[in-house]
Amino acid sequence: MTATSTTPGQAQGSGFEDVTRTDASLRRFLHGLPGVDQVGAESRAAGLGTRSIKTSAKAYAIDLAIRMVDLTTLEGQDTPGKVRALAAKAMRPDPADPTCPQVAAVCVYPDMVATVKETLGSSGVKVAAVATAFPSGRAALDIKLADTRDAVEAGADEIDMVIDRGAFLAGRYQQVFDEIVATKAACARPDGHDAHLKVIFETGELQTYDNVRRASWLAMMAGADFIKTSTGKVQPAATLPVTMVMLEAVRDFRDQTGTMVGVKPAGGIRTSKDAIKYLVMVNEVVGQDWLDPDWFRFGASTLLNDLLMQRTKMTTGRYSGPDYFTLD
Repeated sequence: MTATSTTPGQAQGSGFEDVTRTDASLRRFLHGLPGVDQVGAESRAAGLGTRSIKTSAKAYAIDLAIRMVDLTTLEGQDTPGKVRALAAKAMRPDPADPTCPQVAAVCVYPDMVATVKETLGSSGVKVAAVATAFPSGRAALDIKLADTRDAVEAGADEIDMVIDRGAFLAGRYQQVFDEIVATKAACARPDGHDAHLKVIFETGELQTYDNVRRASWLAMMAGADFIKTSTGKVQPAATLPVTMVMLEAVRDFRDQTGTMVGVKPAGGIRTSKDAIKYLVMVNEVVGQDWLDPDWFRFGASTLLNDLLMQRTKMTTGRYSGPDYFTLD
C-alpha cells in the first residue's frame, strides 16, 4: 500500500475534486450512488456463506486468516504486561508449532503503542492504534488530530480512526470528509513512512446499507487506506451483508480510479467457520487481489484461538481445547 498526503477539500485519486469541493456537491454524489437492494444483498451474502471448501483449501484458508488478524485489546484495564503478552502471541501464535504464521498486527490504545512496538521489534507484525476519540468519535478536531499524532510519533504503523456518526447521519458529509483528510495528513512522518489509515464506520449505527455504501465512498475519496466496519463496542458489528456492500464499494472504486483500498470487518467474528465465510466472500466479490493481509483484515480478540484449535486438529488429528492456547 502507498500512502499519500492530502489537504482538506482534496480527494484521493483523479476526478473527485469537483465532487468534494462543497457539501452540496458531495451530497449529490453520495445520494446519486446506486441504492442497495436489502433483500438481494442479504440473500447473496447468505448464499456465499453456505459455500463449502475442500480440506486442502481449508488448511490454506486458516493460515491466511491467521495472517489477516489484527489481534486486538481495547479495554480500560489493559496493562503493559497484558499488551506485551498479546504482542508475544502475535509473533508466535502457537509456541509449540514454529510453522504457524504470525498475525498481521496488534491493535491497542495509543498509550500502549510504544510498549507493543518495543516488544514486536523487527518481527514484521504491525502496530495499529485506535484514535480520534475512539469509540464515539465525539471530540473537537484538534483533540482527534493530537490523538492521532501521538500514536504516530509513538511508532504506530496503522491508525484506526472513527468517523463522527452523528455528523454523517445529520448529512454533514463535508465535515466527515474533511476530518478524514485531516487525520490522513496527521499520519504523515518526515521520513515518508506514513502510517496507514483505517476508517471505522460503526455500521451498526449507520442504519441502512445505502449509508454503508455512502460512507465507503466518502472515506475512499478522502484517502482511506482501509475501510472498517466497526469498533467492536456496538452491536451489530461486522456482518456478511455489510462487508459485502463495502467490498463492492472498493471493487467499484478501483474500477473507476485504479486505487485499491482494503477492507476490515471487526467485531463478532469468533470462529474459523465465520472467517472462512468472509474469505469466500472476498474471493467471489472482489477476487484474489484482496486475499492478502495488505488488503483484508479481521479485527478480533477471540478469533485467533479458534483458528489455532482448528489448525492443530488438521495438522495432528487431535482437537485441543481452548485452554491449550493463551487467553486473549
